[in-house]
Order: sequence, then structure tokens, then C-alpha cells
Amino acid sequence: MSNSTNSPGQDQVVQLKVHGSLMTFDAGLYCVFLPPESAAHCVNGYPAVTVTQAPNMPAGVVSITTIDDDGVISASHGAGAGAALVRVSRGPAQILVTTYQAPDSTMPAPGIQVARLSGEPVATPGAASASQAAVAAQPGAVAQAPHPDFKPEVAAHVQRRGDVLASIGEWMGEPGSQNWIEGFGIAPQSQIAPEDIEYQAVLGKGWLSPWAEAGQYCGSRGMALPILGLCVRLKNGAEDKFDIVLSATFTDGTRLGPVSGGETLEAESLAPLEAFHLEILPRDAGANAAASGKGAKKASPRRKAS
Repeated sequence: MSNSTNSPGQDQVVQLKVHGSLMTFDAGLYCVFLPPESAAHCVNGYPAVTVTQAPNMPAGVVSITTIDDDGVISASHGAGAGAALVRVSRGPAQILVTTYQAPDSTMPAPGIQVARLSGEPVATPGAASASQAAVAAQPGAVAQAPHPDFKPEVAAHVQRRGDVLASIGEWMGEPGSQNWIEGFGIAPQSQIAPEDIEYQAVLGKGWLSPWAEAGQYCGSRGMALPILGLCVRLKNGAEDKFDIVLSATFTDGTRLGPVSGGETLEAESLAPLEAFHLEILPRDAGANAAASGKGAKKASPRRKAS
């Protein structure tokens, strides 16, 4: 095919540089995206990537949705937005990844990165010292000895901080810092058993991760992909004795909560999750605390200083 046609009534046709690859995934939920450094070479939306089910796969095995509705992954969409969610119901399954570059591009085809969004283990209480060391290794971080009564029940990977630990009842992340959370896990060490709680991450508009439980990691780590909110609830009968009370802040200044367990916290702007505060309270006390915060549930984003 020629690079262009000039026949009357026809639009110009431009041949792009195209590269295709087959990737094999096990069962699970994945995020496929361009590495952050691709943004430096992005011109007019290229390079761009599409992710589709391989032609030889039976129907119903693979479900693919781009976080943006245009079906294309591009570095021009920004961190966390130019990505595709791939759900594989049974593996192994093949995915066709096609990369498009501008005709005059002299760059090699960009690498594709994949983050598995479920099943990754989270730090356990016995790994507290290693996680504290990871935090201290971040530029500008200050290492602090944990309090003797410290119980690492919540773990998260925070932008520019790395792996961070906290107890239930403390803030995970720093409100107002504009450092987003990339993933988290929750494993209570008192009041309820770790398997009595489950949680989801908001990955995109209308998209939640699968339920994780008992400290399983939910989200990505070190991939520059923020989660956009979360939902936490109790199960196995714990919900009959206790209530979840959850609050959250987002990088655009939105503050939501406190709300009861089972309610999803996400900003109307879909800004990344910045911090969250989780409490597990006796049932009556938890219901009263959540009710008192209903007025703050739809707080508007803070305005930029003029």
C-alpha cells in the first residue's frame, strides 16, 4: 500500500510504523501500560498501543477495557490514565499488543509494562523492619523507631515514599501531601481476624479491583499507577459486632467521609487517592461515627491559591 492516496473524495492515508506482540497471562486481573518515561517521546499521541484478545482465544476468557474510553493506551493520557485492564477468567490466555509509531519516528518500539492487580502478598507484622528500611531509603525520608505497641496492620505503597506501614486507627498516607497511593493491604491484629475484612481499590471510572482479604496486596507497586479510591467491609459475622468507619483524602483536595463499611470512596474528579483513615468500632459506636460525617461525604475539591 502506498503511503498516501490523492484520489478525489478520499482522505489522505498515512502508514504508521506498527509492531505486534503476543503476551501470555495466567488467570487474574492485570494492568497493561506504557512506562512513565514514554511521555518524553510522545508526539501527537504517538507512540500508542492497543490491547486485544488474540484471534485464537475462545470467547469469554479475556475481558479488556481501557481506563480512557477511546480504546487506546498513550503516554499523552498521563500517569494512571493511559492503561488497559485485562481480566483473564482462566489461563493461560494470549493477548495481542499492537504498538503504533509515527511514520518518521526513529525510536525503537516502546516497552510495555504489566502490573498484576490481585494476589500479590503484602507486608506482614514480621516484615515490619524490612518495610521501615524501605521507607527510610527514600530520598528525604527520616527513619523512626516504631513505638513498642506499634501493630503494622495497614501497608501501602505511597508515591515518593515507598512501602509504608500503619496501625488501624492511624492515617495511611499524608493528607495534603499530593503523594498518591499505588496499592494497599489490610490485616487487623486485634478485635477481628485478618480474614474478617475485605477491600477493593478503585482502578478507573466504573472499575474496581477484585476483593482482597487478610493482608493481600491490592493495586500496583512502583508502577506510577495511582488507585483512585477504595471500599472496605467486614464479613464472616464480624459485621454483626463491629462497624467500619472510613475517611479519605485525594490529590485534588477532596475529603470524603467518615462513611460506613461497604461504601466506596472516590472523588467526583477521579483524582488519585492520597490518604485514608480506617477504624473498626463496636457496632453502635461505628454507626454513630459514620452518621456524624455524612455532611462531609461530598466535600468539594480545594481551590488553587490565586
